Amino acid sequence: MAWSAPASAPAPAPARRTDPSLDPRPIPRRSLIPLNDRSHQQVPDGNGYSHAQATRGHKERVITGNRLTSWAFADAFVAEDDALRWARDRAREAGLRSVSPGTGAALRVLAATVDAKAVAEIGTGTGVSGIHLLHGMRPDGVLTTVDPEPEHQQFARQAFRVAGFASNRARFIPGHALDVLPRLADSGYDLVFCDGDRLESLDYLAESLRLLRPGGLVAFEGVFASGRTVDSGPQPTEVIRLRELLRAVRESPELVPSLLPVGDGLLCAVKR
Repeated sequence: MAWSAPASAPAPAPARRTDPSLDPRPIPRRSLIPLNDRSHQQVPDGNGYSHAQATRGHKERVITGNRLTSWAFADAFVAEDDALRWARDRAREAGLRSVSPGTGAALRVLAATVDAKAVAEIGTGTGVSGIHLLHGMRPDGVLTTVDPEPEHQQFARQAFRVAGFASNRARFIPGHALDVLPRLADSGYDLVFCDGDRLESLDYLAESLRLLRPGGLVAFEGVFASGRTVDSGPQPTEVIRLRELLRAVRESPELVPSLLPVGDGLLCAVKR
C-alpha cells in the first residue's frame, strides 16, 4: 500500500504585527523621539533655545559616547609642535583661553582655502591661533593681529619666531579692537578671525563685512560658550550676544554660513 503524507495542519493565523514600521495605524506623536534630542534644537530667541523632550536611553548614551570619542579624536588629529605648546603654556600661565588644536587645524584649512595673503585677527593672546593661521596662509602673507594687552603680544611675537616665521609676517597692533579696526582698509582682507570680547561680537561682524573682499571669510571662536549657548536656562549677556550673532550670520543675505563643532564652536561664513 502506498505511503501518503499526513494531512497538513491548518495554517496558524497571521501574527499581529508589532514592528511600528509595519503597523498601518498612525504612530502617536509622543513616540517620535529622536535618538539625539539636539536634533530638535530651535533657532535661539531672546529667551534662549527651546528643546524637544527626549528620553535618554541606553542606545542614545552609546551614540553620544561614540560622538564624544570621535570629537576628541578629531580635535587631536593634527599634532602641534614645540612652538604651539610653548604658546599654550604661556596662555595657561596668564589665565588666557586659547583655541583648541582642532580649532587651530580648522583655521589652517580655512586660511589655505581662501589662499589668504592678508588676515586680520581680533585677540592675539599668546599666539596659538596666529601660528595656525600663518601656517595656512601664503608664504608672503601678513597677519595683522590686535590685542589690548601688549604683554600678551610679546609672547606671541616670540612664539612666531620659534615657529620659524619671519618678523615681517605679522603686524602687531596694541589697542581695543573697535578702535583699531576702523583704521584698516576696506575690502583689504581675505580672512578675519574674531576671538575677542563676546559682548562686541556683532560689532566685529559689521567691521568684518567691511574689511573682507568678496569671497573672503569671517570666523568666530567660542560660540558654544561651553554649552551655554544651547542651554535653555537664564544666561549672561555675553551668551545672549552670541545667540544674536548666530542668528545674524545665518540670516544675512551677504554671507554663506557654517557652524563647525570643533573646540568650543567655530562659526564661519563666506562673504558673497
